[in-house]
Amino acid sequence: MHAVTIWRFDGPDAAAAVLTGLEARVLGGQLEVDDAALVSWPPGHRKPSTRPLGAVAGPGALWGGFWGMLLGLVFLTPIAGPTFGAAAGAVAGTLSDFGVEDDFLKRARETVTPGTSALFVISNDRGVEQIAAALEDRNFSMLRTDLTHEQARQLYAALGEESASRVGG
Repeated sequence: MHAVTIWRFDGPDAAAAVLTGLEARVLGGQLEVDDAALVSWPPGHRKPSTRPLGAVAGPGALWGGFWGMLLGLVFLTPIAGPTFGAAAGAVAGTLSDFGVEDDFLKRARETVTPGTSALFVISNDRGVEQIAAALEDRNFSMLRTDLTHEQARQLYAALGEESASRVGG
């Protein structure tokens, strides 16, 4: 099974601070990440800054625009207003086909707020467990939405940089 997880930290630089350790684990083979993005939201800013991370220590499995689309739905829809909201609703409907439901986007919006930071990650169950173990001494909260095998296959087939073969049977 695959999952989209959000690892939220107090402080706008806290998520970036854990990246070095996660990158070392990826390079050492102790951590599997299909794709990730970093979100940092300094206090007083209207919106967060975002940065695609790929697989943390190399290219990611998904087209780079995926994170722009997903994070735009989470953070820009409330700012951009009703016109953007209608178009965003159509895109969000398509994302639900991949297992990313409106409720998950809403919970992300409520969780990642000014003064916080987060890592958005797509990985298999093993990767989720590995990240949790790597962060056990950190103060974080985690949101998760699981993808069925078919949803993960469709996600990688539609938005993947490579074939959907990353999704094991």
